[in-house]
This record gives sequence, C-alpha cells and structure tokens, in this order.
Amino acid sequence: MIYLTRKIEFSASHYYWNPEFTPEENRRVFGKCANRHGHGHNYVLEVTVAGEPDPVTGMVLDMKELKQILEREVMEVFDHKFINQEVSQLDGKIPTSENIACIIWTLLEGKVPGGRLHHIRLYETPDLFVDYYGGNAAR
Repeated sequence: MIYLTRKIEFSASHYYWNPEFTPEENRRVFGKCANRHGHGHNYVLEVTVAGEPDPVTGMVLDMKELKQILEREVMEVFDHKFINQEVSQLDGKIPTSENIACIIWTLLEGKVPGGRLHHIRLYETPDLFVDYYGGNAAR
C-alpha cells in the first residue's frame, strides 16, 4: 500500500458560539474565540490517499487531479470565507478544527479516483492540528 499526501493552504475566519449558552457562558467556555466579530487562520490541510500504483502509469493517482479536487471541494468552500456565515455544511455546528476536518472529509469522500481517502490533517496554527481518519462525527 502506498500513501500519498497533498498539502494545500486556505485562509478563513470564524468564531465559536453555542446558542444554547448565555453570552457569559460562551465567553467562559470559548474565551477570545467567542468574539462574534470573528478571527482568522491560515489553515494548512494535508490529504493522504492510499492505494496501489497502476502498473501502466506507476501512480496511485494523478496528483494534478487530486489538486483539482482539493481546489473544487475545499478551496472553493473555505478559502477567504467567514465560516459561520458562508459555509452551509457547518450550519448548526461550532466551526472548531475538529468539525471542519469532519466536513472536509465528507466533501472529499468518494471523489478521489484510483485511491482511497486515508487521512486528513488540518492545521489551525503551526502548533495545533487535528487528524481525522473518517467516521461519523459532525455528520
């Protein structure tokens, strides 16, 4: 089994807010992330695909095609967006890195020809990231 990883970067803003909490409770639980004006990140996304090399091409998949898929399915949805207001896939969810990673998985699942989506890693900051291997969270 071969594992290929492609990395992309996107910028987006968000804030954390649970409508079931009081404003005070939101500030206590989420701290400065509860600022309703939002704050931004330069996210880094690593997408790992597993598969066997094609005997004719020697590739698991065409990495240019994977780049196009990431542009269409992730960049168009998240890049330079205010996630709370512009990313409908997160309606009703707090846009944590954990939930964003789960949504990105659902956006990519089944769309990678020649390989199987194995793992994604989403960096919110250089020292904070989420690893996701699929499942039913945030769906």
